[in-house]
Amino acid sequence: MDLIELRGGVAAFAVWFRAVPERWRARNQGPVRERSRLTWDDLDAGTEWMVLGENPGHEIVLGAVGKFWRPVVKWFPCEPRDFLDFAKPGYGKVVWSFTTQPYGERRTLVTSEIRVKLTDPQAWLNFRRYWRISTPAVSIISRAVLRTVKHNAEHRGVTN
Repeated sequence: MDLIELRGGVAAFAVWFRAVPERWRARNQGPVRERSRLTWDDLDAGTEWMVLGENPGHEIVLGAVGKFWRPVVKWFPCEPRDFLDFAKPGYGKVVWSFTTQPYGERRTLVTSEIRVKLTDPQAWLNFRRYWRISTPAVSIISRAVLRTVKHNAEHRGVTN
């Protein structure tokens, strides 16, 4: 699945809008290189997101550490083996999972869950303010990801 091709214009706008502060900060550093694709493997290899666990074809769990509430997210480099025990004050850990379950003979139920754990009370307060504002966008993006999974599954192998 390519996350660049999210199904839904509002979701694409939400992703674009969230990146405005980062593009603004980088404006004097030359043109910003836009990604042409963003798959699970690209997330794991080219971003601060990491694969924390996987049961191929059934479940994948991604994670990242950072200060998500800042206009330009301050990511903290972390290895999957260190993720569970990470406790540096002032940060949050986010886990995003996708699970599939058979649903009849020709259908599959796909669920997505996002969980966040903050490392101290101040990080919790900062995140809480951010979450009040960002919840609608996160919901829109999460639903768009599931719509994209559905679209790709229904059209696998279909060529134009």
